[in-house]
Amino acid sequence: MPLSPAIESGDRSHAVTPVESVAQISTLLEDTDPTLDPALAEVARQAAADGLVLLHNDGTLPLAGRPVAVFGRVQIDWFAVGYGSGGDVKVPYVWNLLSGLRDAGVAVDAATAELYTAWCAAHRPAFEGTWGQWPHHFPEMPLDPAVAAAAAERADTAVVVIGRAAGEARESVRAPGSFHLTGDERAMLDAVTASFPHTVVVLDAGNVMDLSWIADYGDRIGAVLYAWQGGMEGGRAVAAVLAGEVSPSGKLTDTIAWSYEDYPSAANFGDPDANEYAEDIFVGYRWFETFAPERVQYPFGHGLGYTTFDVTVAETTVDEAGLRLAVDVRNTGAAHSGREVVQVYVAAPDGRLGQPARRLAAFAKTGELAPGAAERLELAVRLDDLASYDDSGATGHRSAWVLEAGHYRFLVGTDVRSAAPAAVVTIDELRVVRQVSEAAAPSPSAPFRRMTLARDEDGRAVVAWQDAPTATVARAERITAGLPAETPMTGDRGITLDAVAAGAASLDEFVAQLSAEELALLARGDVTMHSALGAAGNAGVLGGVSPSLRAKGVAPVTTTDGPSGIRLSAYASLLPSGTALASTWDTALVRRLTALHGEEMIRKGSDVLLSPGMNIHRDPLCGRNFEYFSEDPLLTGRMAAAVVTGVQSNGVAACPKHFAANNQETNRTRNDSRVSERALREIYLRGFEICVREAEPLALMTSYNQVNGVWSHYHHDLVTTILRQEWGYAGCVITDWWMEEAVDPDFPALADNAYRVRAQVDVLMPGGVKTEAGPGDYADDTILESLARPDGLTLGELQRSARNVLRLVLALKPVIDARSLEA
Repeated sequence: MPLSPAIESGDRSHAVTPVESVAQISTLLEDTDPTLDPALAEVARQAAADGLVLLHNDGTLPLAGRPVAVFGRVQIDWFAVGYGSGGDVKVPYVWNLLSGLRDAGVAVDAATAELYTAWCAAHRPAFEGTWGQWPHHFPEMPLDPAVAAAAAERADTAVVVIGRAAGEARESVRAPGSFHLTGDERAMLDAVTASFPHTVVVLDAGNVMDLSWIADYGDRIGAVLYAWQGGMEGGRAVAAVLAGEVSPSGKLTDTIAWSYEDYPSAANFGDPDANEYAEDIFVGYRWFETFAPERVQYPFGHGLGYTTFDVTVAETTVDEAGLRLAVDVRNTGAAHSGREVVQVYVAAPDGRLGQPARRLAAFAKTGELAPGAAERLELAVRLDDLASYDDSGATGHRSAWVLEAGHYRFLVGTDVRSAAPAAVVTIDELRVVRQVSEAAAPSPSAPFRRMTLARDEDGRAVVAWQDAPTATVARAERITAGLPAETPMTGDRGITLDAVAAGAASLDEFVAQLSAEELALLARGDVTMHSALGAAGNAGVLGGVSPSLRAKGVAPVTTTDGPSGIRLSAYASLLPSGTALASTWDTALVRRLTALHGEEMIRKGSDVLLSPGMNIHRDPLCGRNFEYFSEDPLLTGRMAAAVVTGVQSNGVAACPKHFAANNQETNRTRNDSRVSERALREIYLRGFEICVREAEPLALMTSYNQVNGVWSHYHHDLVTTILRQEWGYAGCVITDWWMEEAVDPDFPALADNAYRVRAQVDVLMPGGVKTEAGPGDYADDTILESLARPDGLTLGELQRSARNVLRLVLALKPVIDARSLEA
C-alpha cells in the first residue's frame, strides 16, 4: 500500500497512512490510540543517535551553543525512513530537524527558518501516488546567495541538510536528485560555504549516495554527518548530536567509494533479466581493501566522535578453538564522553581458494566513557567461523568448509583501514571444518566467469578470472531420496491443538486427523491482505484460516510488515531503518529496542513481524538497502540475531527476509541472481545462517527473485538442503507476497503450490493466486490436484509442512490465547 505524504503541522511533520476501504476491514483489535510507549520512543531515539556516522569534523561540531542558520528544505520535509512495506507505518508523529534543533535548545536563525517554513508550506512534496513511484528527493528551494550572506551576519555556522529517499520496487538511480546532487543543491552549498566560516552538512538518507563533491569544497565544509534515516525520533536524534547532548558513535556498515563505477557490482547490476555476481566473494570492502584501496573515500567501519580513544590489545589467548582478545579502550579526550567500537579483522592466507585482504571477524562496543575512563572489551573469534567454502575442489575437498594451512593474521582497530596487527594464528595443515553437499550451484545452461585473486611478480593482489563451477548433483534423485513418510490419516478423533500444547497428545496425532483439504489450507494464508481474521490492516493471516481448523484449536496468526514498524491500520511506532540500527554496532541496544517493539506487537495485534530485512548491500543503488544492514555478512547476521532475539523474547515471532540474494528491486519477481556457490554461502547466506543458528527465528520468508534459475519459493536446495538439513532449521517458511507460476522441471505432476510444498516452503502468503492482471483473491487447487496423482505431491510432504506451520501456531499460542481472553 502506498503511504500518503508527510503533512507539516507546526514544527513537526506527521506521517499518516490512510486505510483503504476501512468498512471492508475487520474492526477486530483495531486500535485508534495515537499514544506510543515512551520507553520505546526513548530507546528508538538513542538507537537513531548512536547510528549516526560523523564522517568528517574539523572541530565545528558540536555546536556548543553557537547560533546557526539552517539551509535546505529537508530540515522541515524530513525523510524519516524509506518507502514501501519497510516504512509505511501509521505513525502519530515524526520529528523533523528544525523542530529537533529547537527542542535541543539550539539558537536557530529565525529569519532563515521562517523563509524555509513558508517556502515548504507553499511547495508541498508531490507524491505520484503509485506504488513504486516514490520520490527520490524533494526539489530544493533556490537559494539567493544574498540570503546566505545576510544569515552569515547573524550566525557564523551553517547547517546544510540534503535528503534522499529510496524504497521498495524502485532503485536509486545515477542521476541528480538520487545518487548525485541536483544543481540547486550544489548552488546552495556554493552560496553557504562562500558566506559562512563554518559549514556542517547533514545527509538525511537511507542509502549510500555519491559524496565525491565533499572534496570539492575542501576546508569550507567543516563537518559531515551521515544521518541514516532514524524513524519518528530521527530528527531529535540528529539535533542532539549536533548540539553535543550526545556524542556520535556510529560506524559505516558500507564502503563509500569515490564513484559509482568503483563498486565491483557496477557492471552487473540492474539488468531486468539476470545479474551475474561476477565479483564473487569480493563484495564491498573485501574488494576495495584487496584490489582498489585508493578508490575508497570513507572506509567500512569508519566513524568519528567528539573525543579520542586509545585502543590497546591487553591480552591474547589462542587455543585450538580460536582466539580471545582483551582490548582496553580509554577515552583520552578532555572535554567529551563517548563510545567506541572495536573491530577485529582477519587476513587469511591466499591458499588455493583466494581470500580478501581483510574480513570482519568480531566487534564490540564500549559503554559511555567519560574523559579518562576506560573499559575492557572481550572479543572472541572461532577459527571454524573463518572457514571458506570450496565449490570447485581446488583444495581437494569439494563442497566442504575448509581452513587452509598458513598464517591467519588478526588486526584490531576502529575501521577496516586503520586496524593494526594484533595476533597471528598458524594452521599447519588444511582442516576440513564441515563436509556438506553441493547445493544451489549455478546452472550449466547459464555459465559465467567470476573474480578470484592472483599475485603479480611483486606480490601485489591482482584480479584473475575463472569459470564459476556449475551444478553436478542430480536434483531429482536428491529429492526422491528425502521424501518423508506419511502419517496414516485417522479422521477426526477430537484431538485439539490445546491438547498438544498441554502434552496430552502428540503433534503427529493431531496432524493424522487432518483431511487433505485442511492440510492444503494450512499451506496457504487467508487469500488476501487485510484478512478479517486478524488486526485491521494486516499483511495477511495464516494457520486457522478455515472454520474446521479453528474448531480444532488452530488459531489464526496475524502477520505484519515490517522492519521499521508495525504496518497496520492502528497507530504504531516508526523505528530507525535497518542501516541506522546496524550503524550502531550495538547488538545489546538493538535487542533492547526490539524487545520493546515486541511488546508493541502484542498491544497492536501482530503475531509475526516480517522483519528483519537482511539482504546484503551488494550495490549502493538497491532501493531497499535502507531496510537491510550492511555489505558484510557477519555484521548482518549479528544484527539480525539481535532483532529476532528481542522480538521473540515476548512470545511473538520475527520473520527474517528475503531468503536469498534479493539484491535489486528492478524486475524483482523475475530477475535471476546468478551467483557461485561459494559467494552464495559465504556472503549472501552467511548472515541468515548466523541468525538461524543463534536466534532460532520462528518464521522465515523467501525472496521474489530466482537464484541460479530457480525461484526461491521453489528452491529445494536452498530451503531443504541448506536451511533445514544443514542448519537444522525447524521453523515455518513462508513466501514473499504472492509467487510466480512454474512447473517442477523434474516432477511434472507438481506445479505452483505443490512445487512449493515439495521445497518445504510451507505457506503461500497472503494466500491468493497472482494473475496477469495482478494479485488475486482466490486460491488454486494445485496441491489437491497433485496429491491425487500417483507421481504428484505426497501426503507425507504436505503433513511435513503442516507440522512446520503448527509448530509456529503452538509457539504463539500463549500470546494469542491471552489476547482472546482480553477481547
